[in-house]
Amino acid sequence: MKGRSFLLALVASAMVLLTLALGVWWAMARQSPLRIVDRPLELTRAARFMPRDAELTFNWLVDPSRIPAYARAVAPVRQREAVSESTRQLRDGAFALAGLNFNDELRDWIGPQVSLAVLDDSTANAGDPGALGWVLALSSQDDDGARRFLQRFWQTRSLAGTDLQITRYRGMGVISGRGALLGRDPQPIATALIDDDLLLLASGRGVLEQALDVSQLESLQLQGDEGLANDLRSLGSGVAFLTASPAAMQRWLGVPAVIANRGDLTGLVAGLATQGTDLDLKALVRFRDEVIPAADERSDAEALLAGAGGDAHALALLSAPQALINPDSQNPLAQWIAPALRRALESSTAEGAAAVAALDSGPLLFQEGEAGWLLGSRADAPSPDAVSRQLEQGGLVGSTLDADGQSLQVWTRLVRQRRHGEESLTADLAVALEHGSGFNWWGQTLEGLRQRRSGSDPSALKQHLQELRSLVKAPITQQLALSADPSRDGLAQWRPWILLQGLGGRALSPAVQSLTLAAAPDSASSQSGESSSLRLHARLRFG
Repeated sequence: MKGRSFLLALVASAMVLLTLALGVWWAMARQSPLRIVDRPLELTRAARFMPRDAELTFNWLVDPSRIPAYARAVAPVRQREAVSESTRQLRDGAFALAGLNFNDELRDWIGPQVSLAVLDDSTANAGDPGALGWVLALSSQDDDGARRFLQRFWQTRSLAGTDLQITRYRGMGVISGRGALLGRDPQPIATALIDDDLLLLASGRGVLEQALDVSQLESLQLQGDEGLANDLRSLGSGVAFLTASPAAMQRWLGVPAVIANRGDLTGLVAGLATQGTDLDLKALVRFRDEVIPAADERSDAEALLAGAGGDAHALALLSAPQALINPDSQNPLAQWIAPALRRALESSTAEGAAAVAALDSGPLLFQEGEAGWLLGSRADAPSPDAVSRQLEQGGLVGSTLDADGQSLQVWTRLVRQRRHGEESLTADLAVALEHGSGFNWWGQTLEGLRQRRSGSDPSALKQHLQELRSLVKAPITQQLALSADPSRDGLAQWRPWILLQGLGGRALSPAVQSLTLAAAPDSASSQSGESSSLRLHARLRFG
């Protein structure tokens, strides 16, 4: 009996220790900075005060205080301090736009939900069509944090000369004033405390009252938007999401005017997620009508991508390139991509690529690197004879060439040269065509074709495209992967990136290693093969 009692006591003690260990592990895991990014995109309580007709809303879903710790945890060891500091500056700069000091005023009480709405405020600004207002909603970790903040906030600004007005609106106490801390320009601001744990700040009493008005009607607020809730569920998990009207898509997100000014465009919803040191942006662009063609689900695209090789700083897989570069196309994706594609093909060295793309019904693989451009197409589309006729109309001469045991079709241009007082003619290679594995491979140089055959891929762009293809749960129409330098050049002209670098007070581009993009019609919005929504997925890799 004594032995049995001892055994039972031992088992009980082990169970207690195991339970304690699991409890400690669970508590540590819950507190780990890596867990803050693991939550679904969903409408929060603050969405009740965000108008549906806002130009732009941005909704942050994780604790801002822990973001630098997360960045430090996922960064390479030698870069942890710099990454943590850069992230901290970005966070502090974002709150500084609203006149708030994160460390001194918010850090001790702010909760994991932060929402911002940018509104048309032309009525309150003498009919100025460009006037904008804003509403900022901050959640509180406790009932006293937001209240203490309000007391200090208005006390400090009162001492700086702000005249306060205290009123009640829809049962809420509203404090408003026009003033600022010493050394800053006076700006109107208004605040209201909701249930002691949600603080509203706005760019004036009128804007705040508008937010309180929409909170009473589900048809006017984001929280009652079932379509938006469904979109967020389809985007999955992340750290933040935004909504944008057509005007905001052009003004704030840099979307081309040809897209933003379409009468059938209704807006955009996007979710931001983190994957280690990488950032993922998933978006839905909505239209009233089914204007986006269905994706080609044939396996040719996968086989083309598998056959790519060689060093590259740009790699693209295009569906129906012939239709993409049609200037009369009403496909939003064609209107978006065509200008950049045409610029790339208008180069004098890309005349062969332009001829192939103009005749190709797709899919088409495009690669560009140190060895020039390389195209991969189906054996029968476009027809080599049709491409040859177009090249010859441009002054090129077709012939055959034996190279590395391969018989290639080549198109050359006769160039007159003068050397030592004597003139001669040389043939400059413009396009070379290699047949293989059921596909045609068109190259600007023989070296580009040789690299593809060797299968080398030091740029890893092919792997990046394949990874993104596995993440997009729909047939993809267009894909693009860029290495470090072209990614940085492209981001340098993108308005949100310019704003981010301004907030952080430092250049972020040197850390960018690659950018991958994919576009697909949204199958959930398709009734007749075509779709009324466009899905976009972008991954930005840092190193």
